[in-house]
Amino acid sequence: MTPPLVLLPGMMCDGRLFSPQIKALSDEREVVVGDLAGAADMGGLAEAVLSNAPQRFALAGLSMGGIVAMEIVARAPDRVERLALLDTNPRAELPEVKARRAPQIAAVRAGGLERVMREELKPNYLADGPHRAEILEVCMAMALDLGPEVFARQSLALRDRPDRQDALRAVRVPTLILCGALDALCPVERHELMHALVPGSRLVVVEGAGHMPTLERPEETTAALARWLAD
Repeated sequence: MTPPLVLLPGMMCDGRLFSPQIKALSDEREVVVGDLAGAADMGGLAEAVLSNAPQRFALAGLSMGGIVAMEIVARAPDRVERLALLDTNPRAELPEVKARRAPQIAAVRAGGLERVMREELKPNYLADGPHRAEILEVCMAMALDLGPEVFARQSLALRDRPDRQDALRAVRVPTLILCGALDALCPVERHELMHALVPGSRLVVVEGAGHMPTLERPEETTAALARWLAD
């Protein structure tokens, strides 16, 4: 029996982040989108995914979803049949990034979610391209639907996350490391590091994409995921 695929979206995103991949890959296997809205720490988020996931599954996460995926393989490596890490970061948060969290949370709780997302966060996610404005509006819709308290919980989880490089060194399942060539948030060299940490992993750099290749370059991203699932 083909193991299901569990997809973990980035901060303030939902299944719409993976809509092209869900459409393309659902014919071959069950595809489930994990819920990353309920806890304010990486351990709690990982346990929530595990409690709702099949006993054994393929796991793919983008950005914050990739960080939760690394937490899952650290806690329950026997349940992950294969691993894909997209536009993410295995390291703990830098002090200068941590310092921005509290003011952002305060601004969002005061009614500024749309402004913070549109002016401070989302513009850094996408490369220039003909569909950039359209993708940005999808990102805004996901964020506004999730709301300010999810923003606060996810911000705290990211702020306090542990370094998971050791967990990657222990991975022994087929692993895809993928990123947009123009990702300013999680640059290519971060993915080269993860590729070096995971024995036998495959590194794919998607040209013309920023932090969200699933939407910016869906065909190339889906093709890489399909190949990984077939390995």
